[in-house]
Amino acid sequence: MPADPSPGLAGEPAVPDAGSRRRGADPARRAPATSAVEVRRSARRSRTVSAYREGDRTIVLIPARMSEAEERRWVDVMLGKLAAQESRRIPGDTELAERAERLSAQYFGGRAMPASVRWVTNQNTRWGSCTPAEGSIRLSHRLQGMPEYVVDYVLVHELAHLLVPGHGPRFWRLLDAYPRTERARGYLEGVAAAGRLSQLPAARGE
Repeated sequence: MPADPSPGLAGEPAVPDAGSRRRGADPARRAPATSAVEVRRSARRSRTVSAYREGDRTIVLIPARMSEAEERRWVDVMLGKLAAQESRRIPGDTELAERAERLSAQYFGGRAMPASVRWVTNQNTRWGSCTPAEGSIRLSHRLQGMPEYVVDYVLVHELAHLLVPGHGPRFWRLLDAYPRTERARGYLEGVAAAGRLSQLPAARGE
């Protein structure tokens, strides 16, 4: 389950090389899946532009002497390319259900059997939800493009709710089976702190 940045993508602006500086994240320019954007100018680049994910940020590397207008244009281009690249890796509902089945078998002995697992676009205050009576699990589309271990954590969290509806000690003992729980929660907390989502899955003891 890779957590490393996505491979860089290259463009071809015809711009000469010069000194270097770094531009901080501009809140007006967001990557599609939850990332803030940081533009880094480099004297080592003369023509190429590249971009990759780094945690909850998107890094765009450009030549040092690129104009502000060219910077804005290439940021938009590279965010679009990254989004397209990531969309090809995003599983559909069928693949998501198969993934949930594998996770249930791995961590819960196959006891958590959802009737349906799907992406939804109307969950703006939570990462995922579960209706145990219906056996349905829904994941926010905002998870799309995040590292696989983060999506798996949310799936495991909701699968555990099929076995234990609340967030008591028994629930957290179940979730302890997933070895990347703390790492995934840290990732989601970072994204939430940056203002993209306002609520995490319930914390231990809630």
